[in-house]
Amino acid sequence: MTARSDCRHALLPKLRDQLRDGLMDRRTFVRFATLLGVAAGAAYAMAGIAAPAMADDTMPFPAVDKAAKRGGKLRIAQMVTRMRDPATYSWNEMSNQTRPILEYLTMVGPDNIVRPMLAESWQPSSDLKTWTLHVRQGVMWHNGEELTAEHVAWNIRRWADPTLGSSNFGLSTFAALTELTGGKDSKGKPLRRPLANGVEVPDRHTVRLNLAKPVLSVAEDCAEYCALIVHPSFVAPLSHQPIGTGPFTLEELRVGERCILKRVTKTSDGRDFLYWGGDVYLDEIHFYHYEQENQTAALASGSVDAIYELNVEQLELAQSIPGVQILSVETAQTLCCRMQVDVKPFDDIRVRRAVVKAADNAAIKNLVFGAHGSVAGNFHVAPIHPEYFPLAPAARDVAGARQLLKEAGYGNGLDLTISVGNNDGPWHQAVCEALRDQLKEAGINLAVDVVPPTKYWEIWNKVPFGATSWSHRPLGTMALAQAYRGGASWNETHFSDPEFDAALSEAEATIDVAERRLKMQKVEKILRDAAVVVQPFWRPVFSLASARVHGYKPHPARQIQITKVWVS
Repeated sequence: MTARSDCRHALLPKLRDQLRDGLMDRRTFVRFATLLGVAAGAAYAMAGIAAPAMADDTMPFPAVDKAAKRGGKLRIAQMVTRMRDPATYSWNEMSNQTRPILEYLTMVGPDNIVRPMLAESWQPSSDLKTWTLHVRQGVMWHNGEELTAEHVAWNIRRWADPTLGSSNFGLSTFAALTELTGGKDSKGKPLRRPLANGVEVPDRHTVRLNLAKPVLSVAEDCAEYCALIVHPSFVAPLSHQPIGTGPFTLEELRVGERCILKRVTKTSDGRDFLYWGGDVYLDEIHFYHYEQENQTAALASGSVDAIYELNVEQLELAQSIPGVQILSVETAQTLCCRMQVDVKPFDDIRVRRAVVKAADNAAIKNLVFGAHGSVAGNFHVAPIHPEYFPLAPAARDVAGARQLLKEAGYGNGLDLTISVGNNDGPWHQAVCEALRDQLKEAGINLAVDVVPPTKYWEIWNKVPFGATSWSHRPLGTMALAQAYRGGASWNETHFSDPEFDAALSEAEATIDVAERRLKMQKVEKILRDAAVVVQPFWRPVFSLASARVHGYKPHPARQIQITKVWVS
């Protein structure tokens, strides 16, 4: 029995009372209880619902499949990209290539529940400001060393360094390991530095985080796709010296062609490599470069065994392929047509509000995804998020948009350009073209600049008006912290509002579900009223695999979790 299984956090009785009184549903209870350190199996039992079959409460892996066969290779179609610094990854595909090599402190499974990985357990203080992480013992690096708390602390301190430029810095946990310096950068933004005692190492297998404010999402922040644990000897690019704790290593990387991983059998000093996670069945994993619109055809031809994502417009094609599994999952994946608030003409809120008023989110959703997905409300919190507050939808108002443009000095019309990269498929472009047609009615002439997918991630946070895909986050506060908090590394809109930041911090620190939702009402309203994005919908996510592939599960964040996959 681990400390995690014995968790009796001071806030747990309050969660149970809220469940009993109908103030939260059972799955929300499980999610919050596991954040507090309760084992997933125990949390499911407390909620009175069946848990997925897992290896045990200290593992993130499914139960052993007695029919599993050893050997073989799994071929996956996705865009193959460079592997430089995992902490600064900007593509989900980068982490998919890396995940079998490097690992996380925690893992959020396909059921959206966080479980222990390299951190075997965690214990938050009653005020959620001090977190004790118990590092798993007996974990071996590929070079033969044992993973220690110092290794983990080195990574966390690195993420909390504002100069690194990691998206992890935008997450509540790692931002709370910093303090204001009192100075400002060249753009007038407040400078931050790591807290002197923010990360402590009491012993060889314990890390203590002393946060500047309460944070509930620590366990889920540690599973964010840029939070892969690298060896302290790491020097970019990772592809030149990929030392990890995972069961695979990098054999070959040709960007835009293929990425070949092979199972580790020996450490670099010649000893047998003992993987902490138990049996691994595949000998090799091959990623082959296919643009999204070509991935389904690649599987149909037998060139690959599984794909990164099935586009909704190819569902009919997929259904005609014999012997395939069509996989789907509810997510908070979205596309944000965002404006930079400090760049003309978007520095005038009347222009931004005119763009938002002229857009019809429901019409765009129906045009692009038909009956699939759900309409969004331009504030980047989804109904799937436990803290979602349903703001009353704003009606389209073309006349109001025209009046705002006139007041802003654009009575004769306004020319704009939106950049789009089709990184998740041509539906990105379809959204922008639908928006173009709608804005025209209000006197806004929108040009759609289509950038090659691989090129878009080089400019996504630089263009004044861009259509950027945002991945699923288990909590809405996580997405808001990365995308809209002042000074966050991924704040592509340059939105900065102290009132918003303070309201978000209050919501992040609140565990009472009803109270958290009420606090989110203010957060969502501030963001929506600022008119920084047109966010038409929450999109569906589908994947596809051959019938010979076993254990390949769809994930709301499109993570490819492969460790226990096998092929027949």
